[in-house]
Amino acid sequence: MPLVTINLIENVFDKTQKQEMIAKVTDAMVGIEGEAMRGLTWVVIKEVSEGEWGIGGKPLSSDDVHQIQAAAG
Repeated sequence: MPLVTINLIENVFDKTQKQEMIAKVTDAMVGIEGEAMRGLTWVVIKEVSEGEWGIGGKPLSSDDVHQIQAAAG
């Protein structure tokens, strides 16, 4: 049975967005492995504390991520 782990910085996505991630990732996996695997496909969301996730040597906060989202948007 597949297990997909999604790592996120805390305080970036709300509960509804995380539920949508779980549903869509499950749908993507079922599209590959077949509908019979839906009930056996696990999706786990793990949130990392702000400042404990870094890119390019710089720790990121939820504010940093929101700024990146706004610039891309």
